[in-house]
Amino acid sequence: MAGQVKSVAESLYISVSSNRHDIEKARLTLITFFELLSKGIYVMASELYGGSYKELIEMNPGLDADDHAALLESACTVNGFQCLLLKDIVHAVQDWPDTFTFTVTFLNPDGSLFELGACCGNAATELPPQSSFDFTVMRLPQAGDLFLVQRLPVYLP
Repeated sequence: MAGQVKSVAESLYISVSSNRHDIEKARLTLITFFELLSKGIYVMASELYGGSYKELIEMNPGLDADDHAALLESACTVNGFQCLLLKDIVHAVQDWPDTFTFTVTFLNPDGSLFELGACCGNAATELPPQSSFDFTVMRLPQAGDLFLVQRLPVYLP
């Protein structure tokens, strides 16, 4: 039994670690998504987003729940989501054959590093500033190998 588990684990590792083409497509999807958001091209950005819109629908009850571009625009311009350009991808991993996780940093509009500081009554010692954030990109083979970002931008209350 242990040998079978080891064999399955090894074959998963080989298939996950050997697909550089997919991780590159996932990386480019993430970069493009944030570039489009930062430039205000919300229709195209919405085509690269596959996560939930539930939070944005709740924050924007006056918008059509099916108008994903308008919801993303409101996220970036009204609701406090930080639609910034990526500075660096500091870590990338293919977790499963169709799931990729990237740890990234962002640029403020002035070119400095974006940091999410302490908020909501917390002291900096309790909640130190954060400058790197994890984002998942999923490949949907059933949709013609479409790659979609699964998380909204960083939220700043």
